[in-house]
Amino acid sequence: MNFEAIRDQLEIYKAEGKKMFTTSSFQSHSIVLLHIISRVDKTIPVIFINTGYHFPETVEFKDRVAAEFGLKTVDLRSNTPKFMQRGPDGRLLFTSDPDHCCYLNKTQPVDALLMQNDIWINGVRADQSAVRKSMKVEQKAPHGAIRFHPMLDWNAKMIYEYQKEYNLPKHPLENSGYLSIGCEPCTRKVDPEMMEREARWYGMNKTECGLHTDLVSK
Repeated sequence: MNFEAIRDQLEIYKAEGKKMFTTSSFQSHSIVLLHIISRVDKTIPVIFINTGYHFPETVEFKDRVAAEFGLKTVDLRSNTPKFMQRGPDGRLLFTSDPDHCCYLNKTQPVDALLMQNDIWINGVRADQSAVRKSMKVEQKAPHGAIRFHPMLDWNAKMIYEYQKEYNLPKHPLENSGYLSIGCEPCTRKVDPEMMEREARWYGMNKTECGLHTDLVSK
């Protein structure tokens, strides 16, 4: 979808009285959707899923982008305190059960958010993974909500061209070799032979946190 099509769809949702929000990881490629939203409606809440494990650079970048684009950001945190996020061996879950760690810190909080909203504007792209390639522009989510994927048909070249056209800021860790940036314990630099998302949960046979697998209704 181009800017005009995204704008028109958001205006339709607004005219229908739909309550909308977007989530963002505040990576460089995520900034394009945020910039588009800022051009259409700055009042749409931007949810930052604050797991407590983000790089300090990501948190600083989030604040910088929000101020520059005039966006309303909201930190969303788990209801389960960190001292309770441990396995039977006492280790923090990101070391022993990363799926459950993602569930407590990402999936569960967003699932609760879907109960209060109608439209989840989500920046997934089909070229990012096999899971995302199977998605549709509009897709059912739990609790009667709708996932809206306006960037689904965008590719890395289109993202780069938009970033260049509007001189958008880049995540400070990108120049250090980080291209897919999530929680610090589960993110590594990208090697030349690796796909972008292989740098996440490296060696764990895991490429999704659950937001785009568990929070999709059949």
